[in-house]
Formats: sequence, structure tokens, C-alpha cells
Amino acid sequence: MRGFAKCVALGLIGAAVASDVHQLTKDTFASFVEENDLVLAEFFAPWCGHCKALAPEYETAATTLKEKNIALAKIDCTEESELCQEYGVEGYPTLKVFRGPENISPFTGQRKSDAIISYMTKQGLPSVSTLDKETIEGFKTSDKVVLVAYFAADDKASNETFAEVANGLRDNYLFGATNDAELAKAEGVKQPSIVLYKTFDEGKDSYTEAFTKENIEDFIKVAAVPLVGEVGPETYGGYMAAGIPLAYIFAETPEEREELAKEFKPLATKHKGAINFATIDAKAFGQHAANLNLEVGKFPAFAIQKTDKNEKYPYEQAGKLAIKDIGKFVDDFVAGKVEPSIKSEPIPEKQEGPVTIVVAKNYATEVIDNDKDVLIEFYAPWCGHCKALAPKYEELAALYSSSELSKLVTVAKVDATLNDVPDEIQGFPTIKLYAAGKKDSPIEYSGSRTVEDLAAFIKDNGSHHAEAGEPETVELRDESEMPEQAPAATEVADETVDHDEL
Repeated sequence: MRGFAKCVALGLIGAAVASDVHQLTKDTFASFVEENDLVLAEFFAPWCGHCKALAPEYETAATTLKEKNIALAKIDCTEESELCQEYGVEGYPTLKVFRGPENISPFTGQRKSDAIISYMTKQGLPSVSTLDKETIEGFKTSDKVVLVAYFAADDKASNETFAEVANGLRDNYLFGATNDAELAKAEGVKQPSIVLYKTFDEGKDSYTEAFTKENIEDFIKVAAVPLVGEVGPETYGGYMAAGIPLAYIFAETPEEREELAKEFKPLATKHKGAINFATIDAKAFGQHAANLNLEVGKFPAFAIQKTDKNEKYPYEQAGKLAIKDIGKFVDDFVAGKVEPSIKSEPIPEKQEGPVTIVVAKNYATEVIDNDKDVLIEFYAPWCGHCKALAPKYEELAALYSSSELSKLVTVAKVDATLNDVPDEIQGFPTIKLYAAGKKDSPIEYSGSRTVEDLAAFIKDNGSHHAEAGEPETVELRDESEMPEQAPAATEVADETVDHDEL
């Protein structure tokens, strides 16, 4: 979603201006992470546009988090290449959370100051905070969404289940618990119960059903999302990960989005838990309409996306959005009466070259409905990294072009900008292996993009464990006509998806 981040020029901080971000080197890094219980470290390059955009947000977050004894640091990888290599840095910026030199985890939050503060505050707390009458009120308002469990001191089963949920979702939400029966009574709930407090809609939701991990997680997924939210940098990833369809409401002005949000609220309430509804700024991100098979420029507009299968259901664009008509469309969608819209290039009349060209119309045949190990690259024609990979990928495919190996392994690629694919692709190129007999659980490749490493990945993870052969004489495709790399591509290791820069 890099379009949500404006390219802000990095102002040079004068020597007289103190910074709360600690600049570290190979000589100071180890001792710093040992001396500080919790550190967020940014590995950056001075020329990186995304790093420049992050800089003021990072500085603001550092100042706030300093009061909570959470340190923010940065490492210039153009000066400290060995240190960056040691920690597996392949793109900029890379952010990692350190709890000492051995306990390291990736930062998975958004790159805005509020999001960084919220994420690191959660990291600095226990997975479940113990609350009492002195601390509970402050805790309820300490973040946009917090959860408080009310259960008896001797209710070990509820305690353990809630702790298990909290451990899995601690990056996303704050969790607290109290065994004070008077606090439960004051809240109007019985033990055991969970109350989710939020800064939107009705302000809170209560959970009083059986304390099972799955049920509580399902409750949180629904209750933690606004009835009609807005797709933005802090919400896009959450909507994609929610596991339920997302209904987009495109509108060009804040006033129109606010009006439509009110009009759609009864519909969102009716389908709460089945569909998430959200407005989206059609001026800033109108090109995303094309990804939902809508016509760009004809706004307002409405479409539903099944995020788990990446299926698109665009509503006919005919001027004003009539809520009554859209209500029937949504009802039909929920009832399974609406067919998805499928965008696809024509099926190639003939496969030329060693890499199999996949389009939406033959995706199931080529990737899913066969007994081969299928390695597929999801690419974009404008992606500079895809362009750099192309000749190596052709070379890799040639290793499996013999009559014997081609029965076991397919090396394929699909233009994910022109073809609807089942997965929601977050960056280009994305490479996945669909192993024979395990097509429902593809493995995403995250190693070096060399022919040798890709071949080893196929052998190690494919069901056939096929050993790459010798390349046969094949005519490699001429990739020279591919569009030039986008200017920002040199600033990141992987191109983010072109959902209008979403």
C-alpha cells in the first residue's frame, strides 16, 4: 500500500536539534540491544524514498515511546553493510523488534507514528495485563481497541484460553484481565465474560459465550472492525486478513464518503460478521477500482471482494448508489446468487518457451487440478524486480523441460495485473510452490532469487522432490520489450501491489 504513504522529503536535521532515534553502528549495536529491554531498529539507506517518508513518523514515535522506555534506533546500511547482512536485510526500510540480541521478530505494523507507537506499546506490555479498580479505566481507553476479560480467580480454564488468544493477537490488540467480581458487576457482565472497548460505533461489545479460542477470535474479528470503516494504511492489511468479504464504497469527497457511510450503516449492521463495509477515497485510490473489475472514473461505485479467494463482485455502475438496490445485491451475494467477475487474458494458443504462461481462465488447470509440483511467479509488467528475474526464471524453467521432468514440475508465471488469481498478492514478484497433493497449502518462496536456490526450493518442498536436469536447447523469450522499471522500484526490495499504489 505504498500509495498511502506520501513521498515526504527527508529534512536534514541540524546538529543543534536533538533526535530521540539512536544511530547505531556495528560497534554500538550489540551493547545497545543488550542494555535496552525493547528496541525497534530500522535498517535504512539514505537514498531510499520510503525511508525518507518514514523518517518524520519514526522520529515522532521515538519521542513518545522514550517516555515508556522503548528505544528506537536506526542503522545506515550503506555504512554498515556487514551488520545489515547479519540480520538478513534485503530491502529498505526493514524494521525489526529486539528483546535482547537473540530474541528478534519482524515489525509487522504500519509505518505511521500512531501505528508505531501503538504496536510497540503492545510489545512493551505482557500479553495480558492484570487490572484492578485503580487501573482498569485508564486501560479501557489506552488504544483504539482493547479487550478486558472478567473471570473468577479460580477459573483457570478461562484464564488459560484468554491468555492463548492474547499471545496470538498481541501485535494487534491490548488485552487485560481482572478477577474482581465487583468490576464485572459494575460493567454489567457476569464472570466469565469479555468486553471489547473501542473508540468507534457503539463503544463496546460483550462476549458471554463459551470460552473457546476459536469463538473468541471470531468475536474479535467482527467486533474490532467499524460497521463502515475506511480503507487506509492502518486498515487495509486488517481487512485482507479478516477472512470475510470486504465491500468497497468508492466516493471522491470526504462529505460524500461520510454521507454514504451513514446510508450504508443499516446494511452493514444487517450483515455484521458476514461482510465488512468500508469507504475508499476515489480521488486518491480510484485506480483500485480496476482491480475490482469496476470502470475507473465512474464514481461513486460499489464492489465486494472475497478476500480469501480474491474473487470480485462489482455492482453495475449507473450513477447514484441506490441503497435499496444495493441491499438486494448484497443479499443475493450472501445467498450465493451472484457470480464473480473474472478478468483474464486469452488462453495462449501455444506455450512458447520453457516458462508456462498462466491466465485466469486456465489457472485451475495449470496450477491446481494436476499432479505436478507447480512453481508460479505472480508478476507485474512494470515491476523492475520481475524484469530482473525474468532471464533467471527462464533458465530455471529450462532445467525442467525434458520429457521426464516436465511430467513432474511446471515453472509458470501469471500477470497478476491482467488476471484475477485466487490469492491476494501483496508484492511483486511473489513466487509460490503448489506441491502435488498439497495444492490447498502453497509455500511462498522467500530466499535468494538465484537459479540454484529456486531449484533447491522445488526439490526440497515439492512432492516429487525432482532434481533439476540439464538445460535443453530452448529459445528464451525476449524480455527487452517489457516496460521500464518504475522510478520508486530501486528503493525497495520488492514492488508492492499496484492497487492504485495500495
